[in-house]
Amino acid sequence: MKIDIKAHVTNTIIKQIEEGTPPWRKPWTGDAAAVAFPKRHNGEQYRGVNILMLWASASISNFHSARWMTYRQALALGGCVRKGEKATRSVYYGTYQREQEDTDSGEVETRQSRFAKVNNVFNADQIDDLPEEYYQRPAPPRDLGTKADPELGAFFADTGANIITTDEPRAYFHPMKDLIHMPPIATFYDASRYYGVLGHETTHWVCGPKRLNTQKIHSTKREYAFDELVAEIGAAFLAVQLGVTPDFAQTAAYIEGWLRALKNDKDLIFKAAAEAQKAVDYINELVAKRATRASAVA
Repeated sequence: MKIDIKAHVTNTIIKQIEEGTPPWRKPWTGDAAAVAFPKRHNGEQYRGVNILMLWASASISNFHSARWMTYRQALALGGCVRKGEKATRSVYYGTYQREQEDTDSGEVETRQSRFAKVNNVFNADQIDDLPEEYYQRPAPPRDLGTKADPELGAFFADTGANIITTDEPRAYFHPMKDLIHMPPIATFYDASRYYGVLGHETTHWVCGPKRLNTQKIHSTKREYAFDELVAEIGAAFLAVQLGVTPDFAQTAAYIEGWLRALKNDKDLIFKAAAEAQKAVDYINELVAKRATRASAVA
């Protein structure tokens, strides 16, 4: 039976949002809530929508390991998937070349096309006899308390974003002034929430007109819902990368907008995850460039 992978992924995300647990809301595994990006059998990190799907599966099944692999990959590593274990679907993207005749000139051109296929993968916790490192839990998140974390503060400063702080109790990206506004960190219940919100606004900033230019200054309600979805996913990716526990205060209006948009377009979660991944990659590039310049001066 042919699987509509986009419908499958979208329905999974919709179900979790409706239950109050979207996969980027709790992107960690195990009772200890250890933060982890899902990885392939060879240690390569998954990207985009696959992160969301594997986070969702790990959360539902309480998997501890960050490693995922196919049945054959498990066998190659000396492991064996336990009887009765159910696979999780991931998406594999690839390209192929095909020849096509130009209708005007009659010449045959070679063109490259993209394709997506489904991979059935298992978490290491579903597999016996793998090497011991496959069962290790990732390091637990840092307990930041209510004080600023200099390392995390330096990361966001190194993006080059104009981040200002006032007593105004709102966090936002102002596209016309090209700045991020944050309330004082002392007004947050804990520092993890502060950096989660800052990650959200920094994703908006990097998607702004002077950088990726993927978010409009004047948007429709549908575009606004999509932009907020991208920012939430991007903030979760950043939080996990930086080793803090994401905790986003999502409003009912946000969730209603996401659900309406997702139900109308099964491609949307793929687009949002891809845009979020692109934004985080760009943020990391900006930080790396600043570090390179600082090393050259030193």
